[in-house]
Amino acid sequence: MEFLEKTFYYNTIFNWLISAAVIVGAIVIAKILFWLINKIVKKATAKTKSKLDDLLVDMLEEPVVFGLGILGFWFAFGRLDFPMDFISVINKAFLFLLIINVTWMIARTINALIEAYLVPMTEKTENDLDDQLIPIVKKSLRSIIWIVGIIVALNNAGFDVGAIIAGLGIGGLALAMAAKDTVSNVFGGFTIFTDKPFKIKDRIKIGGFDGTVTEIGIRSTRLTTLEGRVVTIPNAKFADSMVENVSLEPNRKVVLNLGLTYDTSPEQMKLAMKLLKEISDANNDIEDNVLISFNSFGDFSLGILFIYYIKKESNILETQSHMNLAILTQFNENQLDFAFPTQTILNQNIG
Repeated sequence: MEFLEKTFYYNTIFNWLISAAVIVGAIVIAKILFWLINKIVKKATAKTKSKLDDLLVDMLEEPVVFGLGILGFWFAFGRLDFPMDFISVINKAFLFLLIINVTWMIARTINALIEAYLVPMTEKTENDLDDQLIPIVKKSLRSIIWIVGIIVALNNAGFDVGAIIAGLGIGGLALAMAAKDTVSNVFGGFTIFTDKPFKIKDRIKIGGFDGTVTEIGIRSTRLTTLEGRVVTIPNAKFADSMVENVSLEPNRKVVLNLGLTYDTSPEQMKLAMKLLKEISDANNDIEDNVLISFNSFGDFSLGILFIYYIKKESNILETQSHMNLAILTQFNENQLDFAFPTQTILNQNIG
């Protein structure tokens, strides 16, 4: 057994074999743990009502197995004798890998929580903006976690993290300046998502445009105007502009200023207002709170103010047509004449 007592790279062959056995044992245990998770733990979590445990097991199995392998290698090398400088390098390398593994575990856990809670919530909403935001949120959080994890790992490995952060800060500032408009539009998208001033298929007015919302994106929103044209509006405009949501109006107010000729008698004026009330009462698309008033003596007509409200679910143009036709028919049948601009010129002979 003299062969086992020979020294090879500061350690006997026997110690090398023991450390190799430890490494093999760690790999075997990791494989067994991986098998147990897939065959037993996953079947147990599949029987529960919650999806969170299934996602956590699926996300954490690989980091846990990898972490067990790292600890096995660390223990195997830790029991061997090496120069202090080499031991320091080995310890820093294994600590770097361990921190990276923990970072990997945290990143996958956050991803599992988002999939379990945020994604189902966004699927229930009509707005597709949140569906577009979820991937961005996931990538942003994952990037932040990995950046922090790598910086911590490098710091423990003995690298000058301050210089790295300074470089990232300068690069980030340059990137922020170059992407200022894009960032503003993205924050505008967040404003639409949080405040919800409108949703898909709503009719809105903004910046002189009147149309129906057809798409809400991260950077911009698309409207189809009443003329049928597609307008793309940067989301930053919604953060600093007034938006009128026409679809949220409880009803549509219609104001009519009717003018009758000056030869209309008081009885005929009363009849005209009575007819307007009867016409509104007979139309099921009109709300009850109508306003009728003999409100003016105009230059060429006696004015009647008629205000009515079309119900939200009714067809606005069709209801207006029915009301106008009914008014025209009833007024003609009762000899109520509408006035039109006239001018009387008196000719006086000066002698």
